[in-house]
Amino acid sequence: MATSAQTFKTTAEQYASASGQAFKDAVDKSLTALNEINAQSKSTFEAFVASATAAGKGAEALGAQAVEYSKKSMDDHIAAARSLTGAKSIQEAVELQSAWAKSALEGYLAEVNRASETLTASMKETLTPLNARFTAAIETFQATR
Repeated sequence: MATSAQTFKTTAEQYASASGQAFKDAVDKSLTALNEINAQSKSTFEAFVASATAAGKGAEALGAQAVEYSKKSMDDHIAAARSLTGAKSIQEAVELQSAWAKSALEGYLAEVNRASETLTASMKETLTPLNARFTAAIETFQATR
């Protein structure tokens, strides 16, 4: 009877020890996973902040370009109106109007191209940090498989 009690005690101690070690290992693994999730979350948040900052700078640049173009356009309109009022004949007025219209259209198209380039560059800068985080998340996911 003493041997079976001793065997039971030894088995119970081994079970308790193995259970304790398994619990400790599970807790350690969970803490490691939580730390990794925290690091990923921090990096993702930083990527969103960088993206928002780039988007803000792009919007600011587009706004500045729009204000600049509007001011130049208004100045050109005023200059065209002054030159039209000084026209000596209808033919001269039509020629001045045609020249101004051509110039205004060319300026508008150039401004649209400039704004398009600024917007494209801004979108690239805005999406770069998010793309990097997405790529890192995919790599992490694939590494855990």
